[in-house]
Amino acid sequence: MATMRLEIVTAERLVYSEDVEMLVAPGIDGQLGILPNHAPLLTALQPGEIRVDKDGGESYMAVSGGFLEVLANKVTILADTAERAEEIDIERAEEAVRRAQERIENRTSDMDLQRAVFSLRRQQARLLAANRRRRRRGDMSPPQQP
Repeated sequence: MATMRLEIVTAERLVYSEDVEMLVAPGIDGQLGILPNHAPLLTALQPGEIRVDKDGGESYMAVSGGFLEVLANKVTILADTAERAEEIDIERAEEAVRRAQERIENRTSDMDLQRAVFSLRRQQARLLAANRRRRRRGDMSPPQQP
C-alpha cells in the first residue's frame, strides 16, 4: 500500500516520524482525512485526536492545536502540544477534565471562560485518545509512564 511521511513536532520534541498509510486530524473546520499523494494543504488544527493508520493498525495521539501542512507526500504537524495515547495518564487527564469543568462553572470573566473551555477541549482530546487505545487493546489497567 502507498505511504506518506508523517512528522509531528512540538517546541520540545519530535513526537512522531514514520511512514503511514493514512491520518485523520482535527482541522479547524472539521476532521481531515489525509491519504498518500494528497494535494498541498496548510490548515490550522483545533484540540483533538489524531488517528494514524499504519501496517493495518491504528494509533492515536492528542494535540492541543497547531498547524498541518501537506507537501510532496509529507505531512508535517506543528503542534502546540502532542502526546501519544500510551503516554497519557488517564487518571490525571480525568482529574484535569474535572478541574476545567469547575473553572467553567465558576468563571469570573469571559477570558477565564475562554481559557477553561480550551483547557477542557485539550483534556477531553487527551482522554479520548488514551481511552480509545486502551479499549482497542482490551487493556483496562493504567498506561505505563515513560
